[in-house]
This record gives sequence, structure tokens and C-alpha cells, in this order.
Amino acid sequence: MLATIMLLASITEAQELPSKATVMDQMVLTNKYFMEKWPDPGQNVITNKERSSNLWTRAVYYEGLMALYGLKDDQAYYDYAVKWGESHGWDLRNGTQTRHADNHCAGQTYIMLYEIDQKPERIEHIQASIDGMMDTYKINDWDWIDALQMAMPVFAQLTSLTGDAKYSERMYQMYMDTKVTQGLFNPHDDLWWRDSDFRPPYEEPNGNDCYWSRGNGWVVAAMVRTLEFLPADDPHRFEYVQMLQRMLKAVLPVQRTDGFWNVSLHDPTHFEGKETSGTALFLYGMAWGVNNGLLEKEVYMPAIKKAWNAISSEAIHDNGFLGYLQGTGKEPKDGQPVTFTSKPDFEDYGLGCFLLAATEMYKLVD
Repeated sequence: MLATIMLLASITEAQELPSKATVMDQMVLTNKYFMEKWPDPGQNVITNKERSSNLWTRAVYYEGLMALYGLKDDQAYYDYAVKWGESHGWDLRNGTQTRHADNHCAGQTYIMLYEIDQKPERIEHIQASIDGMMDTYKINDWDWIDALQMAMPVFAQLTSLTGDAKYSERMYQMYMDTKVTQGLFNPHDDLWWRDSDFRPPYEEPNGNDCYWSRGNGWVVAAMVRTLEFLPADDPHRFEYVQMLQRMLKAVLPVQRTDGFWNVSLHDPTHFEGKETSGTALFLYGMAWGVNNGLLEKEVYMPAIKKAWNAISSEAIHDNGFLGYLQGTGKEPKDGQPVTFTSKPDFEDYGLGCFLLAATEMYKLVD
């Protein structure tokens, strides 16, 4: 009887919202770990090969850092982001001629920093690159769903910054090409195949479609960040709102009982286990949706609490390192094994996902 009471008490406690101080402490801790590990933000990243630090993984981290800076006005955070941009001359990986969404991701932070201090060099290269794309009729560049998070917000930001709807219109055309023409969105399940390799007849070991957790999380984040930056009167805004709502409704019933999501959303036995990045991105979308009145609080709060408590109590090491983070890839089998102590090939994007989710949790506590 005592054991039952203790179990019920534990479950009840696990579903409580954290305090604002707790959320902030965990953001500060995890970010401190990273900044101390990478004191020079311009230093090249070496894994299987050497890459410049304006690559997409680092750019996602800076999305999270800027969200944290929006809540905690710490000059060190701002200086760290500015030094990162300056170390690359505010340029993009592979230069302004690039059309690749991964390379455009850094532009999200460059534009945010420009809005704080309007130095033209901060947006010169990202705007030139997007304008170069606009000078052509090609709209099928985004042939994998991660691209939506990497690049859609940049187009939305440029629309808000310049007042020119040509950017948001081109964004919509490219998004619809990915969704409909390339057919990566499955309206039957309200989830996305990562790219054309995973459309049927490809299937998971249990015979179901392969819906990769983090890949769908990227689309959720793309909708959130696009909606944040897009003008309120944009004619396509409802499409992004509806997509966010449909996707989060679809992932709600496949959340694990421990609060995490599996790497494979419709085959829980395919590399089953806790995973932080996909979980953080779904948490980000749900918390943002509730905060902005787009999701029913009574429906999503139980999942939000479970997801937050799962990450905050099980994934964060005492020194701020994030565990249960799947390495880079495109499907459930990549970056395995995923454990509390396993180290992914890149640590930065996982922290970015966590900081985005945590900043929305901080607001939600109010």
C-alpha cells in the first residue's frame, strides 16, 4: 500500500510544472557547458572532417542562444553570437551563391543581430543569397524536410525586415513544392517523410511508414519560427498554423509514457529509446502553441509537462551536457546508439533545440 501511495505521489509530482527559476537554471547550465567547451565561436568543427562553424548544426544552437538572450539580457550571450558572425565575415558556408537551406540557417541569427544593431554587413550576404534565388524560377531546392526549418524563417524575416512580400511568397511556393509537388507530407497521417527515399514502398521493420522524429520536429520548428517572424496579415499564415496544429495532434498519441518520443514515430521498436532532440522540438511546438493560443491548453499540457520533466530530469548531466541525443543523419538508425552518456558527432544543434523548448516553457510557467 505504501509503495502504491509513493508511486502515485511520484507520478503526480512528475506532472507538475517547473518553477521559472528551475527552467532558467537549466538553460544557463547547459549553455555554460557549451560556451566553455567552445570559447572561440569561430573555431572550425572537426568530426569526420573539418567544417567551418557557420554550418547548420551551429546555426541551430544560435537560434536557441538568441531565444535565451531574449529572456536573460546577458552581454556575454550577445557578444558570443556577434563574435560568431564576425569570425565568418557574416558570410554563409559556401558563400552567397549557395542555394542550400543548411547554409542559409546562419542567416536567422545574422538577421536577429542586425535588428539589434543595424550594421549593414550583418545581413548583406544572407540577403544577397536569397535575392540570388529569387532571380530564378527554381523552387524545388528543399527536397528534404529539415530544409524547412533551416531556411523558411529567413524568408519570413526578410519580409518583415524589408516590408516586401516577395520573400514570403517565394517561401510559400517552395514550401508547397516540398509538401505537395515532391509529396513529402502524408495528409493521411499528418506527418512528413524525411525525403523521397522514405516514401512508400519504403517501410519500417513493423511495416509502417518511416516518420523520423527529429525530421518532423524540424518541420514543427519551421512552422513556429515562420509564424513568429511573418507579418500577421500574410495571406498564407493559416496554412502554417494549420500544419502546426495537425502535426502536433498527430504526435500527441505516440509520446512515450516516460515523456520522450522515439526516433521512429510509428515503429517504437525500431531503435527504441529516449531521444532528446525530437522530444525538445515537439515540446517547443506545443509550448509555443499554447503560449500563443493556437493549441488547447487542457489537451496539450499533460504532454508538455511529461516532455519537460523527461528532458530536465533524465537528459541533463550535472555539468550541462545533454544526453540521449541522436547524432546527425536522416533516419532512426543513424547516430546510434543513443544513451545517457553517448556523445553525438555534434552537440550544438541538440542544445539549440533544448533552449528553444526551454524558453517557451519559461514563458508558459506564467
